[in-house]
Amino acid sequence: MRLPIAAGLATGSVALTLYALFEGGAWFWAGVGTLLVTTTVASLASRFVLPKWAVPPVLLLAVAVFLSATFAKEETWAWVIPTKASLLRVGELLAEGFADIQHYAAPVPAEPGVSLLTATGIGLIAILVDLFAVRLRRAALAGLPLLGLFTVPAAVLTEPVAWPAFVIAAIGYVGLLVADGRERLSHWGRTVLVRRSRMAGADKADSGRLALTGKRIGATAITLAIVVPALIPALSPDPLFGFGVGNGSGRGGGSIGIPDAIAKLSGQLSQQQNATVLTYTSADDLPRYLRIYSLDVFDGTKWTVSPLRGRPEDRVSEGPLPPPPGLGPGIATKQVEGRINVSEDIDSLRFLPLPYPAVQVDADGDWRADQASRMVFSTRDEAAGLEYRVVVDEPRLSRAQLDVMGTATPEARYLALPEQLDPKIAAMAKRVTSQGVTQYQKAVLLQEWFTKNGGFTYSLQTKGSGGDALSRFILTDRTGYCEQFASAMAVMARMVGIPARVSIGYTGGTKIGNSWSVRTHDAHAWPELYFEGAGWLSFEPTPTGAAGQGTARVPDYALPLAPETTPSAGPSTGSVSDDDDTTGAHAPIRRNPRDFDRDLGAVPVTVDPGPPMWAKIAMGVAAVLLLALIPAGVRLVVRRRRGALTRRGNTGRGGVEPAIRAAWAELCDTLTDLGMSREQSESPRALARRLTETYEFDAETGNAITSIATAEERMRYAASPPSAGPGAADLARVRRALAAAVSRKSRTRAVLAPRSTLLRLRSAGTRVLDGFDRLEGIRFRPLGRGGAGTRMGTR
Repeated sequence: MRLPIAAGLATGSVALTLYALFEGGAWFWAGVGTLLVTTTVASLASRFVLPKWAVPPVLLLAVAVFLSATFAKEETWAWVIPTKASLLRVGELLAEGFADIQHYAAPVPAEPGVSLLTATGIGLIAILVDLFAVRLRRAALAGLPLLGLFTVPAAVLTEPVAWPAFVIAAIGYVGLLVADGRERLSHWGRTVLVRRSRMAGADKADSGRLALTGKRIGATAITLAIVVPALIPALSPDPLFGFGVGNGSGRGGGSIGIPDAIAKLSGQLSQQQNATVLTYTSADDLPRYLRIYSLDVFDGTKWTVSPLRGRPEDRVSEGPLPPPPGLGPGIATKQVEGRINVSEDIDSLRFLPLPYPAVQVDADGDWRADQASRMVFSTRDEAAGLEYRVVVDEPRLSRAQLDVMGTATPEARYLALPEQLDPKIAAMAKRVTSQGVTQYQKAVLLQEWFTKNGGFTYSLQTKGSGGDALSRFILTDRTGYCEQFASAMAVMARMVGIPARVSIGYTGGTKIGNSWSVRTHDAHAWPELYFEGAGWLSFEPTPTGAAGQGTARVPDYALPLAPETTPSAGPSTGSVSDDDDTTGAHAPIRRNPRDFDRDLGAVPVTVDPGPPMWAKIAMGVAAVLLLALIPAGVRLVVRRRRGALTRRGNTGRGGVEPAIRAAWAELCDTLTDLGMSREQSESPRALARRLTETYEFDAETGNAITSIATAEERMRYAASPPSAGPGAADLARVRRALAAAVSRKSRTRAVLAPRSTLLRLRSAGTRVLDGFDRLEGIRFRPLGRGGAGTRMGTR
């Protein structure tokens, strides 16, 4: 019955990696109950020798009964036996749970449907593991369903699976393999179990040495999986405390999934509450949008950002940031200082919410600014609970200045669009901006079309921003929220030749007391358009106020030049007048920031730690060499300590006995390191004589060896210890003579990989594993006539 229990424990250990996917512990206890049921039924099936083919259906039935009694107890008969009503209720909860995990980002609220869905999945994995490991006796194949369970958090979360959870999961699987090996060895023949001793005549299948070897391999593999990535800088910024960093990819660095990060920004905040995300103050006491992400690549389905570069010289702690891209000489600016305090209740966020364009950021930690987008991020530090100072340098622009500015793009990607976009969108963009003479006027006309003249309405019911969803939003439906408005305006701006990108963050929030409070429902997306001489400027196409995003506002420079100058360009199904869009009866709409990030895609952030690739490889090789030289370093320290003991013993400042023991131990270790034979039964005097005769040492060396051996022999057998021990010079002379007697290869190996130290490390590891072996052997045995320590039986 040991193997079914090991299978259950292995499944449970891997299931622990799901901890970061859910809020609360309801899922955990439901999963524990399911594992207890499957493990108990599987053990009974092994005890009563059920046919192999019958066990999986029995386990499925047991899981169904347990889940029905747990989640639909009121509809069951006698609170246990499932009925039609209870099965229908379980089906409803499963559907609700599936809908919840599609709607929410991790951590998912611990609703009954989510807990039921999780427990069902854990139960199915447990049944598969039992089928492979116990029934089919293919324990190695049981790793496949376990791997499938482990990949769920690894694929969903941007944060890596914590290394303790990984270790527990690995130990569970290794334990299953060890249990399977012991089970196989137990069938080799009749065994007699006696008290653990070295008595002769014990007839038993000795599986201990094989089990010990398996444990060594498993322990070594787990250790290497954790330690080796930490010693190779090119793998990740800090891999010792996590395996991989998010989704996306980068060149020799980490990656941070932006949508999941913004979902986790409110992941720990109640979805029913409009909780505070951050507060800020500014010198002029004016609200400002706080940008977190800037997305510049549109593939027709989602917006993403080009890889960001965070070089050592880009740390915000290095001083003021360079002027924002595109800002021309002679443009008046206004510098405003502010302080931002991020709530401690938010989940993982590795980007700083900042007004644009920030020119100075004072924040604790390793925060770096991408020069192109001015996003400030970190691969090591979190924004939660952080308080930082920021200085923003805003251009003060008049409409006359903007009218004469061109839109020469700094890079081609800000105008790039996929070929598969509906051509009707481009036609609509040209129609809407046809009355604009300059690029600035076209931008304002686009904004006016979305907010006033185009017949758009604000609603949280529409989702998606790519492909057909974008066409429906612009051409027919014209209903959506900030994601659709920002994405559509950025696409249409590019179509008329204006470089554009999409920003994600928060509006300026609400004034409370002496500071501005930004809450969960202030999460927002808006477009930024580029004008040569002014740089990137924010526009606001999303309706504001009670009928839209309540705290959104249109920048002063983007207010319309003249009212009613834009053609309606109504939907394809018919024009919509201004009055149709402004009923005034809309109630304030509560926003869910999880919604607008769903279609924006994972954004890779490449972290460039500075040195070129060859330097990284050299650093990795150096780290491996340093690890390999640890035994040599330990041997050197031990040798010097023994030499010091020998010198102190002869000068009277230390005991004679420690000096003699140190000299003898150093002689024995030197022989081991150089590969010279030494018999265990050989006395110190016999060893000295054999070495002198075999290697034909000179008289001084022979006397030195004899001195060390004689002192050790007197320590062992004489009635009183000697009054003086061998000198440090004798020990050094013997070491030189022994080294000269062997080849250069042996001397090099003795220095770089001393065998005496490696044997001690191996012995220490064996003792640790033996300790686990003794723990495994502990059993509760009934007291009988044979005594407490002896039991005879047949396997």
